[in-house]
Amino acid sequence: MSNNLVANGVSTCAGCGLEIAIRCVLGVLGEKTIIVIPPGCAALFSGYGNSTALKIPGFQGNLENTAAYAAGIRAGLDIRGKEDITVLGFAGDGATVDIGLQSLSGMLERRERVLYICYDNEAYMNTGMQGSGSSPYSAWTTTTPGGKLTPKKDMLKIVEAHNIPYVASASIGYLNDLKKKVKTAKDVNGPAYIHIHTPCPTGWGFDASMTVEVARKAVETGLWTLYEIIEGQKKINIQISENINTLKYLKLQKRFKKVIKEDSTP
Repeated sequence: MSNNLVANGVSTCAGCGLEIAIRCVLGVLGEKTIIVIPPGCAALFSGYGNSTALKIPGFQGNLENTAAYAAGIRAGLDIRGKEDITVLGFAGDGATVDIGLQSLSGMLERRERVLYICYDNEAYMNTGMQGSGSSPYSAWTTTTPGGKLTPKKDMLKIVEAHNIPYVASASIGYLNDLKKKVKTAKDVNGPAYIHIHTPCPTGWGFDASMTVEVARKAVETGLWTLYEIIEGQKKINIQISENINTLKYLKLQKRFKKVIKEDSTP
């Protein structure tokens, strides 16, 4: 995997799950990629003014139109016969499951040949940790200070309902699985969607050295399932233990502190 498409020394938070994700994704896709990034944590990579942390073409759009911009780029490339370039929409959960949902749904319905990736850190982290539709039940955010009262929106099921060729969940705790899925999605003749679970030490409240461990615990406890759907056929990629104990995952994070008793034992 090539890692030289993302500059060193970017200004993400220490232990950022998103940074792991974008380095992995672009390492697989390579330099023949055009990326669209909305305002959000990933805007640190698109940069501002004449500066960018990426060595591929792309731009920062607005929060609601990532998929629409990507579809337009795809159409322009196809007219010019440049079919070997991957068009990548790379957006967080707020720009995907909430504000950008309408443009994403339209792009999927029209069967545009775009790879859309959602990095899911389960809140609007770069603007002050406000809750999003992807924040889990009981999670503390600045807009759900007593714990979120509704469950996490199941974005993968929403995408699946569009009957597109490829849908997958992934995690930065399982990079080989993620790389394999990006490689598959790159060659899909139509829209492809990957939803990557990307723990956020700043917003979730855990030590920056534990990002990968938290990501793996989400999968091991069954709170995040790794699977892919190819032409309607679903396959579970990582089987979990029968001895599921979600406290092992929840107790690693301060955002669930109000709903977990101090003497609870995993």
